[in-house]
Amino acid sequence: MLLRSDSAPDQLLPGTDRLLRFTAAARWAHHATAILAGVCIFTAACLYISPLSQLVGRRPLVTVVHEWSGIALPVPVLVGMVSRALRSDMRRLGHFASHDRRWLRAAVRRTGTSNIPSGKFNAGQKLYASWTAGAGLVMVGTGLLLWFPELASLPVRMGATFVHDWLALTIAVVLAVHIWKAAGDPGAREGMRRGTVSRTWANREHRLWRREMDGYTDEDPLTDTLTDLRTDASRTQTGGKRRDPARTPPQ
Repeated sequence: MLLRSDSAPDQLLPGTDRLLRFTAAARWAHHATAILAGVCIFTAACLYISPLSQLVGRRPLVTVVHEWSGIALPVPVLVGMVSRALRSDMRRLGHFASHDRRWLRAAVRRTGTSNIPSGKFNAGQKLYASWTAGAGLVMVGTGLLLWFPELASLPVRMGATFVHDWLALTIAVVLAVHIWKAAGDPGAREGMRRGTVSRTWANREHRLWRREMDGYTDEDPLTDTLTDLRTDASRTQTGGKRRDPARTPPQ
């Protein structure tokens, strides 16, 4: 069964070949979080890399900016949660279905994921979101122990320093991979920049979500593992319900 959005009717753009993928609130939360994460990584580099530290200078100010940008990291998402669409996206990111497990198996085995139907977010995006949220919480917790050393004993602070430093490096690498993947997908970048994507891109990358947005009523969408994009323009009405051209039997 498809996990439907609370605001699915608002995501249809009648008379166009576009679907509303992300609302303004979701895009703002993403961009604000990205800026804060970038500030955290840059200021951390200034504190740990001597040439960069000497170039920037003003170490106390850099430390303060690093601390407060880290504390503020969860704020954009928490503020954006007033949006029903963003709350729906958060539920989607936390929901793993059978097609997500198929997607992960195909990714691990490197057999290709293009024929595995995905919802609004594929399994890789869901794992990335979950890992980032967990890593962010750990960074905030360990950062507080370093900011307020009186809260813990010396061994605990040493452990927190070790975790904070190495996890920060890991986050930087994962974020670099995330940016690299986004750079290779113009459709995904357009969805985050403008909020809308083409039905062709949605059908190729997130077929189950495209069906949901177009109002299809497939009971078992996982039986379809092939897509014929040429039939996307031949959508018809059948008994008051749309028939998915991707499920039309070959002639």
